[in-house]
Amino acid sequence: MADTMQFDLVAPEKRLASMAVRRVQIPGAEGEMTVMPGHEAVLSTLRPGFVQVDGPDGPHDFVVTHGFVEITGDSVSVIAERAVARAEAHRELLQPILEEARSRAAEAGPEHKDAAETFVADLVHLIDRMD
Repeated sequence: MADTMQFDLVAPEKRLASMAVRRVQIPGAEGEMTVMPGHEAVLSTLRPGFVQVDGPDGPHDFVVTHGFVEITGDSVSVIAERAVARAEAHRELLQPILEEARSRAAEAGPEHKDAAETFVADLVHLIDRMD
């Protein structure tokens, strides 16, 4: 088994990362996932949180708000609605996203209410962890 796998993180505005890595931690919709080379194939949604990567030149951390992750045995591809390097992230950057999410949750119909409220709670938790 290889000791690295390919990691790619893209958002609509740009590719944030493309590198060989030893480990990726992802905020999956069902909970945190730690992915290493040889991991079983998975397709999942992301919740707001931190993507942490052990790269060839040390750790890299990113903030994502929502998206998808595709995991194969030799690669991890994260497609994020919004993503930034953690060093560039701050509360003021996420506050408008939180306000929009709160507005959508307030207007959500019964079939989407739980998911919208969970998204708001995940964003609040992410913002609280920013410091």
